Amino acid sequence: MNTMTLWHISGWEFAALALAALLVGFSKTAVSGANTVSLAVFAAILPARASTGVLLPILIAGDVLAVATYRRHAHWPTLWRLFPAVAAGVVIGTLFLVWADDRIVGTSIGAILLLMAGVTLWRRRGAGRPDDPEAVTTGAGRVKAGSYGVLGGFTTMVANAGGPVMSMYLLSAGFRKLGFLGTSAFFFLIVNVSKVPFSAGLGLIDGNSLLLDAALVVFVVPGALIGKWAVDRINQRLFEQLVIAATIVGGLQLLLR
Repeated sequence: MNTMTLWHISGWEFAALALAALLVGFSKTAVSGANTVSLAVFAAILPARASTGVLLPILIAGDVLAVATYRRHAHWPTLWRLFPAVAAGVVIGTLFLVWADDRIVGTSIGAILLLMAGVTLWRRRGAGRPDDPEAVTTGAGRVKAGSYGVLGGFTTMVANAGGPVMSMYLLSAGFRKLGFLGTSAFFFLIVNVSKVPFSAGLGLIDGNSLLLDAALVVFVVPGALIGKWAVDRINQRLFEQLVIAATIVGGLQLLLR
């Protein structure tokens, strides 16, 4: 794999990657979906496919911090409904990566994210209020969880871009701020850890990528602390607007890059 070691990166490039790692920590404890900006930075500095392997351990570090912060607020019925569909999406995404090039991957994920943002905005405008999280146990709730789960597994496998898809699902399901963060924290910790064997098998994680991760992961911690400070000062309406805005921006940058 055409990966880069720490020694092949200039000072300015390392600073940009460090800032992107800090944003990962912030997104995990404050505005989920904002780390699509990190994805774009990593893909711009490193080889596009290799960047997903470098970013994955950094995301896992952010997930661990998010779980430690919001573990009491997770909604496990939602998680159990999502996991089987997500597993199917990860397998589909792995097969997709075998033949798809970077352009096809970016265009596909960008289109999915924009579609999900549009559907969520339409549902919120038309329905007047979001669903109840407990609706996941109904027939319609299971179908909805399955659809978003497959898309979330697919997007997280091929581009580490599952955050915006699941953000749209959790918002449409009516999760409040802390429930949203707690549920997504456990979801992505479990899903991202399960992706490691697939990424290693595809050659996206190796010794060189882990060396770079070791230098960057320390920047996740201050980002997570800033996020925890900020989320206590963001009201529910602004929180939802920021999540949707981050999703739209992430979808556009993937679609247009």
